[in-house]
Amino acid sequence: MKSLESYSLFFLAFVFLAFSVPKGLNKKVVKEVEKTFEVADFTMDPIKVSSELNENLPTKISSENLYRVLQNESILGYAFVDQAPSKTAKFDYLVIFDKDLAIINTKVLIYREEYGGEIGSKRWLKQFIGKTGDDRVSSETNIDAIAGATISVNSMTKAMDNLLQTIGILKDKGEL
Repeated sequence: MKSLESYSLFFLAFVFLAFSVPKGLNKKVVKEVEKTFEVADFTMDPIKVSSELNENLPTKISSENLYRVLQNESILGYAFVDQAPSKTAKFDYLVIFDKDLAIINTKVLIYREEYGGEIGSKRWLKQFIGKTGDDRVSSETNIDAIAGATISVNSMTKAMDNLLQTIGILKDKGEL
């Protein structure tokens, strides 16, 4: 019975994601959330932000990019899915926060360029682990460059810095 319950919750999470996370990413997001939190049964509740507050956020929040990750109504953490520009296309990425809003996992989900894909390496992405809304990141100061991936490194670093600022603002305003 327990496995049926777990399967049902996973199915509900998957169906829910199918309608909110951009098409083609839902399986990858579910897999990363399961792996990060070591759970199979969870739900993702979209976080809604007022349009007035959203206007002042460095990263705009929609019902399709920032979620509370819940298990039995307890908050496990948060997940953020978005795109950032590369040289000629965009890449999709996922950032997972713990319940205290510190980054615990980052993943480039889909990279669409011939060059610069090294930003998807765990070795490079681990630089963001532990960062919170109180931290700033910059490719000029505290994030390592990657030869041949300058545009992607700058783009991902800027996206992460904007996200961290946004998370800090939302936390300060009591939204998270």
